[in-house]
Amino acid sequence: MAEVATSTTPDQLLVVIDPVARRMDGESVRIAKDVLSAGAAGTKVCLPDGPEEFARALRRRGSRRPVVIGDDAALLRAVGLLHRQRELAGCALAVVPVGPALGLTRALGLPTGAVAAARAVLDGAARRLDLLVDDSDGVVLGSVRIPPVGAPVPPGPAEHASPWLRGCRSLVRTLAPARPAPAGPGGPVRLRVEVDGVTLVDLDRPVESVSVLPGTGGRAEVEVRTAGAEAAPLTAAGRTVTVSGAHFRYRADAVVSGPVLTRTWSAHEDAWALTLPAR
Repeated sequence: MAEVATSTTPDQLLVVIDPVARRMDGESVRIAKDVLSAGAAGTKVCLPDGPEEFARALRRRGSRRPVVIGDDAALLRAVGLLHRQRELAGCALAVVPVGPALGLTRALGLPTGAVAAARAVLDGAARRLDLLVDDSDGVVLGSVRIPPVGAPVPPGPAEHASPWLRGCRSLVRTLAPARPAPAGPGGPVRLRVEVDGVTLVDLDRPVESVSVLPGTGGRAEVEVRTAGAEAAPLTAAGRTVTVSGAHFRYRADAVVSGPVLTRTWSAHEDAWALTLPAR
């Protein structure tokens, strides 16, 4: 992660409070709002009632620095909106984690206490992070996983991933494909996995699971586990990853998508900036 700026908050803030956070933990929201308002003159607070108002608030932020008070879903929504507006690269996003799902925000290094997180917004540093973008313009901050029916998700290649990437794996849960896999319910699936156009595993080799994570230097980290307990995982790194074959669902961060026949993810170096506690 590259540190790009230190924020001593002479800038004005736009604080967008996710409605789920307001319902789940109004006290933490109030504390965070008070800390931010006291620490940055001219802070504007927006209370959207739904996704459309949330998007409108970000779109109309002007020169204000956006701060989202919410959970993983709110963070993903904000990054996705800024990406589709083609404003993600030039915007340092800040988040105060409040809500029911905070695994991704913790993994990214954000404090979870309202006061500490709000102080990090005011005194922290914006650091650039890599991002995965799929061929439907969806974004991935943490990981993509494709597990088989009924099997637990195995651990990824933690040995060479950064700590926040390892933490992202805690979000991953078991999911089921839209139809029985060719090898039978709960069994391996037939998938082709290509990294930068080179086949890592082909349709003739049953696959237990696939994981794709944004790494460093604009390269995605890929791990494929094939059928058979004795088989060693296949790993690779590259700028594009394509999975194709049998209909499959996949989990990108906290969102399950599919079924699809093929999907390509591209790694983008230093594609977005997140304000984290100063080192």
